[in-house]
Amino acid sequence: MHGLVNRSIQCFLRDTYGAELWAKVASEVGISPAGFEALLSYDDGLTDVVIDAAARRLGKPREALLEDVGIYLAGLEPLRRLLRFGGVDYVDFLQSLDELPERVRLAVPELDIPDLVLTPAGAGRYTLVCRARHSGFAAVFAGILRAMADDYGSLVLIEPGAEESDSGSVAIELLDARFAVGRHFDLAGPARP
Repeated sequence: MHGLVNRSIQCFLRDTYGAELWAKVASEVGISPAGFEALLSYDDGLTDVVIDAAARRLGKPREALLEDVGIYLAGLEPLRRLLRFGGVDYVDFLQSLDELPERVRLAVPELDIPDLVLTPAGAGRYTLVCRARHSGFAAVFAGILRAMADDYGSLVLIEPGAEESDSGSVAIELLDARFAVGRHFDLAGPARP
């Protein structure tokens, strides 16, 4: 697994639950409290061990923890900006998800993120299929989809489906595209002092 993925999990745990929790997870899985280097690669099994250890310590199901990781990631301004380039509203954003892997690869060519396929499933309903070598990505994308719905001010039901070895799905039901005022977004970026 790319170090950027592992580092993101580490930062999520540290920023959300504190350095002490991260230190306990690191100790339990046998890695340094300094954690992961973003530009290195790690065995996929180590990523699973870290997620499982954190889920146990927090008393959370693995999928719920991974959804929280997705929400956290979408709140980071560089990733939020990458996601918001997908469209002016939530439907545009959803319809651009199949382009997201290529946009990510422009920034980090060696990052292996899942192929994303969005399929309409009726009026305001969609299914997002995440095809990946590693399980858990559908839960992460469920969190990203929830966070981005809030960002756009849309009322959306998100229901992660069962994950198989190489894919997972997320059911999306758009209830109200303009439910609330979304967060401000400017293509030009934030003003610098």
